[in-house]
Amino acid sequence: MTAVPSEQVAEALHDVAARLGGFFALDTTPARRSPGRQLAHAGLAERARAVNDHYDTATEPRIGASIAHLGLAARLWSPVLACALVHGIVPTMSAVEWSGEGSALRLPGPEGRRAPELPALADAVYTEVDHMLERVESGLTTKVAPRLLAGNSASALVGSAAQLLRIRPDLRTEITFLTRELLEVGRLRGTGRITGPGLAFRRRSCCLFYRAPSGGKCGDCCLVGTRTR
Repeated sequence: MTAVPSEQVAEALHDVAARLGGFFALDTTPARRSPGRQLAHAGLAERARAVNDHYDTATEPRIGASIAHLGLAARLWSPVLACALVHGIVPTMSAVEWSGEGSALRLPGPEGRRAPELPALADAVYTEVDHMLERVESGLTTKVAPRLLAGNSASALVGSAAQLLRIRPDLRTEITFLTRELLEVGRLRGTGRITGPGLAFRRRSCCLFYRAPSGGKCGDCCLVGTRTR
C-alpha cells in the first residue's frame, strides 16, 4: 500500500476546507509560536469548562464535557469524511493537535492512505477518527456515560455526512453508503438509525444540551417529542 505524499494530503485537506468551510477545516500549517498539544494530552477539559461557563452549567459539568466532546467529534469526522470521499485520501490522524485556545485542530506533517487501496474504507475511517476520540475520552475527569459519548460520535458523523451531501449531492450514493457502513462499526453500532434520504438521524442517547438553561433538543435527539424537566 503506497503512502500519499504529504503535500498531496495537505492540498486535499486545504481544498475541502476552502470548498466546505466550517468544521471541515483542518489546518496543516506548522505552528508559528508554540507547538500545539496532541488531543490525547488534555485540552478537552478546558473546552468543557468554557462551555459550562458559557451556558451557566457549572453545577452539572457533564453537560460541558458532552457538548465539547460533540464539537470535537464533528471537527474530526468532517475533514476525514470529505477528504476520503472527494479526494480518495484517508488522512492519518494520530498526530492531530489542538490549534490555539479554541476548538480548531491542526494536523502537522499530514500523511494519508489512498482509499481505493484500503481493504475496508469504513474500518480505516473509523480507526482514524473514533479511535482518536476514545483516546481523548480516556482522560476525562468528568463522568459521562460511555453510550452518550458513542452517540455523540455517531451524531457528529451523520451531521458531517449530511452537510457534505448538501454541498455535493453528486456523491449521494458514496456518502450514504459509507455513513451506513460506519454506523455498523465498533461502538457506533446501535447508537441510532438513519430515518430519511437526506441522512436524517435519530440517536438513542442525548448530548444533554437540553439541560442547559438556554438549551433545547437537537434535531436528532432521542427526546424529541417527549416532555423533559
